[in-house]
Amino acid sequence: MANATNASVFLEDQTWTELRDRIGAGTTTIIIPIGGTEQSGPAMALGKHNVRVKFLAEKIAGQLGNALVAPVISYVPEGTIDPPTAHMRFPGTITISDKTFEELLESAARSFKLHGFKTIVLIGDHGGYQADERHVADRLNAEWRKTPVRVFAALEYYQITQGAYVDKLLSAGATRPEIGTHAGLADTSLMLAIDPSMVRKDRLVASPKLDAGDGVYGGDPTRSSAAFGQLGVDLIVNGTTEAIRSFIEKQQPK
Repeated sequence: MANATNASVFLEDQTWTELRDRIGAGTTTIIIPIGGTEQSGPAMALGKHNVRVKFLAEKIAGQLGNALVAPVISYVPEGTIDPPTAHMRFPGTITISDKTFEELLESAARSFKLHGFKTIVLIGDHGGYQADERHVADRLNAEWRKTPVRVFAALEYYQITQGAYVDKLLSAGATRPEIGTHAGLADTSLMLAIDPSMVRKDRLVASPKLDAGDGVYGGDPTRSSAAFGQLGVDLIVNGTTEAIRSFIEKQQPK
C-alpha cells in the first residue's frame, strides 16, 4: 500500500526505489519548474517565482496523473552584475548567465532521460528566460530524435499570465493601469491566491511609471486579492495541462 510520501508528486519526496517503481508503472513525465530569486517591489518576498511555480507545478502534475515534479530551479538569468541591470539593481536578486542556465537545464534533462522519463517538461514563471527554455528543448529534441524521449518547453504556462489572465482580470473589473507588468495587481493577486504570507499588504503601493525605482513596474497592486489571483491559477493549471497532454499525444506513434 502506498504511503503518504510515496503518493506525493514531488521527486524529492521519493526514495530511489519508489521512483524506480513509479517510472516502471508508467509515470514517465517529469516537470522541471523554473522560478527565480528576484525583487518584486516592497510588498512581495524575493522567492515569489519559486513558491508560485512549485505550487502550480504540483497542480499540473496532479491533473496529468502520470507526472512528477523536479526540484525548483531558483538560480536564473536576471541581468548583469557589473554594471547591475534589470532586477540586479535591487538587493537579494540572484543572477546566472544564459549559458550556465541552459547548461543546467540540459544536465537535468539528461539525468531524467537516463532514469527512464520519456517526457521532460519545462515550465518557467519568469519572462526573461522563455527563449532559453525553447533553445534547450530544440537542441535536445534534435539530438534525441531517434529515441522516444522528448523535451517540451511549455511556454503556454507564461503566455497565459500575459494574455488570458489579463483578459480575465479586465472582465472581473480590474484596469490595465492596475495590472501592470511586474509586482502590480496581476502579479500580487496570484501570490495572494497561492501563499499570502509572501505579501506584505501594508506595503502595497501604486507605481504609475514603468520604472518608478521601487521595483513595481507600471502597476497598482493595492486592490489585489486572492479572488483575482485564483482566476489566474485556474487558467495556468488548466491551460498548461492541456498543452502538455497535446504535446504527448503528438509523440504517440500513428
